[in-house]
Amino acid sequence: MKVNILAIDPCNLESAIEQDKNDPLSHFRQRFHFPKFNSDKSYIYFSGNSLGIQPDTAKQYVMEELDAWKHLAVDAHLESKRPWLPYHEFLTSYSAEIVGALDKEVVVMNSLTVNLHLLMASFYRPKGKRKKILIEKQAFPSDRYAVKSQLKFHGNDPNDDLILLKPDEEGYTSMIAIMNSMKNHGEEIALVLMGGVNYFTGQAFDMAAITDMAQNCGCRVGFDLAHAAGNLKLNLHEWGVDFAAWCGYKYLNGGPGAPSGVFIHERHLERTDLPRFEGWWGHDKSTRFQMPENFKPLQTVEAWQLSNPPILSMAALLSSLEIFHEAGMSPLREKSKKITSYLESLIKSELAEEIEIITPSSPQSRGCQLSLRLLQPINDITNILHDRGVISDWREPDVIRVAPVPLYNSFEDCYKFVQIIKGILYECR
Repeated sequence: MKVNILAIDPCNLESAIEQDKNDPLSHFRQRFHFPKFNSDKSYIYFSGNSLGIQPDTAKQYVMEELDAWKHLAVDAHLESKRPWLPYHEFLTSYSAEIVGALDKEVVVMNSLTVNLHLLMASFYRPKGKRKKILIEKQAFPSDRYAVKSQLKFHGNDPNDDLILLKPDEEGYTSMIAIMNSMKNHGEEIALVLMGGVNYFTGQAFDMAAITDMAQNCGCRVGFDLAHAAGNLKLNLHEWGVDFAAWCGYKYLNGGPGAPSGVFIHERHLERTDLPRFEGWWGHDKSTRFQMPENFKPLQTVEAWQLSNPPILSMAALLSSLEIFHEAGMSPLREKSKKITSYLESLIKSELAEEIEIITPSSPQSRGCQLSLRLLQPINDITNILHDRGVISDWREPDVIRVAPVPLYNSFEDCYKFVQIIKGILYECR
């Protein structure tokens, strides 16, 4: 039975409970460990956009590899339950499902900013007047640092060759602004590097339209999907994106510092004119251990690998990716739209005069994150929330980020959160 949230009084606990009863994904909540509040009950955890919580099989999977190391040592590369030699391959199909890609277009390796540098080594190829990089002005700082250092590495000046997309008056970066930048600078832009979802505002970008626009201007286009992978329904292959990378520890629940994912469109995989940094794990598997003098790349995105994978970290990530496979990104995205709209409706009906939501209201223009700004600031608000049983996230200068993650959060979580922050605001008047 589908529940029309618009027909339910959002300010009623029973309505939240009823929606949870009718949620076909509600049982996945039991597959995760919530941090405990006062040792007897769980926190309302709304910080999955920063670090996802632990899947119930993560410890088991990591312990299996520790046991393999203990009992088999080097032989575990071939003889363990999940042999270490091809271990990254166990994550490939699941990752490809999440980002809408072919298996040969996806590999899990390294960390996010490392992968962005490796990808830019291949796809940022300044030549003549086409040497600029276009990013959001509000891009995550690590992206800004990465592109500035790439510009410097190629002998270019970030003050001249970095184009910053400025937000519109309402705080979002509109397609019109992106279009105008392409129109004004298209012949000078070598690379467009955008976030799939802005970390600060929670705005989701139309990646298909941006890709089409950029490529029509002769630009390469890549995406940082740190806040998009596991949050939005992605179709990177169909959209024709040149490359993308994402982290494994936010919505993908792979644990702190979890390995990153990489996508490169299949049209680039067998190109001989595309430079890249190389290492032995990108060498053809059939001759890798013959230690040949010359590098022979794999004919997949695996050719961008440098070293053998971190097995323990990948084990934890694998435990979560299996749950994503079971749940499916389409159902998760549908629940995301419902639960985020529900939280939005609660805030607007209960706290419209206290809180401004700076995330776009259209479900198509956001994931599950809502960025909140208190109209009357309260010092240490996230710490106060923490003391009342809510784990949220603060971003300078004045934004609380909350993310009702569809895989493990409930409608009841949303209701209780609003009642808690409502009580705090009342006390602080």
